[in-house]
Formats: sequence, structure tokens, C-alpha cells
Amino acid sequence: MNVSEGGVTIEVSETRDGASEGTGEGVFFNPTQELNRDLTVAVLDTWAETERDGPGTYLDAMCASGVRGVRAANAGWDVTCTDIDGDATDLAARNLDRNDLAGDTERTNVNAHLYEHHYDVVDLDPFGTVVPFLDAAFNGASELLCITATDTAPLCGAHFKSGVRKYGAVPRNTEFHPEMGTRTLLSASVRTAARYDVAATPVFTHATSHYVRTYLALDSGASKANDRIDQLGYVDWCNHCYWRDHEYGLIADPTDECPHCDHATQTAGPLWLGPTHDQSFAAEVRDRVTDAMGEATKARRLCNRLEAERHDPTHYDQHELYGNWGESAIGMADFLDALRDAGHPASRSHYGGTTFKTPASVGEIRDAVL
Repeated sequence: MNVSEGGVTIEVSETRDGASEGTGEGVFFNPTQELNRDLTVAVLDTWAETERDGPGTYLDAMCASGVRGVRAANAGWDVTCTDIDGDATDLAARNLDRNDLAGDTERTNVNAHLYEHHYDVVDLDPFGTVVPFLDAAFNGASELLCITATDTAPLCGAHFKSGVRKYGAVPRNTEFHPEMGTRTLLSASVRTAARYDVAATPVFTHATSHYVRTYLALDSGASKANDRIDQLGYVDWCNHCYWRDHEYGLIADPTDECPHCDHATQTAGPLWLGPTHDQSFAAEVRDRVTDAMGEATKARRLCNRLEAERHDPTHYDQHELYGNWGESAIGMADFLDALRDAGHPASRSHYGGTTFKTPASVGEIRDAVL
């Protein structure tokens, strides 16, 4: 069957009865990732216009149907699609031809490929954890590394031992779990890059539905890589009152007892404590979302939220706080106004409709709004 998306038409596998399009037997295609792909094209357009003189080389590393590579080629990028499945690369080649677009396809182990070839942009969207591909990706990508992580349960601490084993960090299952997963992924990525004297800086990151998507700008140099390592650290958290604090550094110094309610705390890390996105870059991405994109409204709304989102680690959930206090929540606009009137900077965050960022402590938040 054929699917149209973002100005291209691709062939995908036939569906089973009752299944969503492209999820039948055969080469995998996920229609629910259209927002992810729309934003990818907008990021690529932004990168081409603001960071370089036009599009460059782009690798769709696990191409499957090739939809991401086809859309990148349609945006003017010099595309290569690889996959370990020959049926996938054959389908990607047909989809490039179907849209009269140039591009190479190759059946290969992408790790081996990335030690032999280099690209301006490398895009990783694997099944499961991205960790087995990071070392090769930092070798093969010269400017931008794009990562989709769908294994959010290990990343956010819900599958604790798996998260520790795969990401070399201690994640905790908190009420700010989307950001825990995001910062765990960024920590592993930054640490892997630094081993090769590469500084990885997140310029655009979002945790949407059941995945984390991040775009890492790459720069060479041991000193710059050291600067990124300096933005790693630990978060202490109380699951009784939702107090939290963070400290930079690779040596944990846990707060054993919550200073707000005296209960025992938990410590997570090392996490990425720096900004997860560049606010001005998010605004540029929004301006390059086109009406031809199927998820344009959601994409622009997400970019707007990221442009205004503060960088404090980590976000609070207003409904979780009010539930913990045994009080009825007020509207978010009034809630944020009350925080600001009390002298605390605050912004909404993209992690959920009732999530927000502020440097205020949980006690200061309660005093400001109750």
C-alpha cells in the first residue's frame, strides 16, 4: 500500500485486519512517528540554513521503509539509506525512485559502515536501545547526530536494572520520569562522545508519547568534551514530598534525608544537567515547519513550548503536587502567575500539560500558591 507524508509518497507493507497502516508483516513502518519525521525535516532545514551553506550528506542508518531518508532527500540532502535487512534497503530504493529522488541504499551492518564512511548528519532510530550504535555513530557523524530512543522504561528507571546496565547510570522512577529518561539518554551520549574527544551538545530534544528524540551538535576537541562532562551530575529526590535538588560532578554526594520532610531520598545519575535544547534553535525549527506537514500544528506547538521552556533540572507536575498536598489544583496560568508574583521564575515545560520548570523548592512552590 502507498502512504503520502510530507510531500512524498512511499510504499509500505500491507496491514493486518484492524492494524494501523504499515504494521503488517514485512518491512516496518510506524505511522505514529510522523511528528518525529516532520520535526526531523524542519531540523535538517534549520541546520542547512543556520549552521552550514546548504544541505550536506545524511545517513538514515536503520532505514526500514526509507521514509526518513526519502523525506531528507526531498529536502535536498545527499542521502544514504542502510539496513541489515535486504528487503528494507530494496524497499527504500524503490521509494526513492518512486519520488524521483537520488540516493544510495546499502544492506550492511551500520556499525561497520560508520567506521568506514563519514556523514555530516547521522540519524539513528533503532529497535530498542541506541547504546550499541553510539560508538560507531560518533565516529561516522561529523556535524549532527539524531537519536530516537523508544526504550523509555529503562531510561526513566521503571526497568531499573536494564537502565543501569545499558546506560551506565542510575535512573530513578520519579513523577518527572520523561525528563529522567531524557537526561539519562543525554548523559550516556555525552559520555560516549567524550571518549573520542567529541563534544556533544543537545540543540533540540523532546520527549513525546513513548520516545525521546534528540539532536546533538558535534564539535571536536578534548577541552570542549571536558566542558560537556562538567555538565553531568546527580539529582536527589524525595518520593514522599517531591523535593529534589541537583549537584554537578561525577562523584555523588547523596542527601540521605529530605530537608523538607525528613524522609529518605533517592539519588539518580550521572545525568545530563545542562540544557536539553537551544531555545533560539527551537524557534528556528518552528519557522521551518510547513503546512504540508501532517503534524504541523503539533510540531509548531511543541517548538513554541521548547522556545519558552526553562532549563532547570527537573520539571514538576502541578497535578502531582496538588494531589500530594490534598488540595484541588488551580488553572496553570493562575498557578504560574502566583509563582512569579512570589518572585520565582517559572515556565511551562513540554513534558506534559501540567508540567512546569522553576528553580523554586517544593516548599517555596507551596507557599506561593496555597
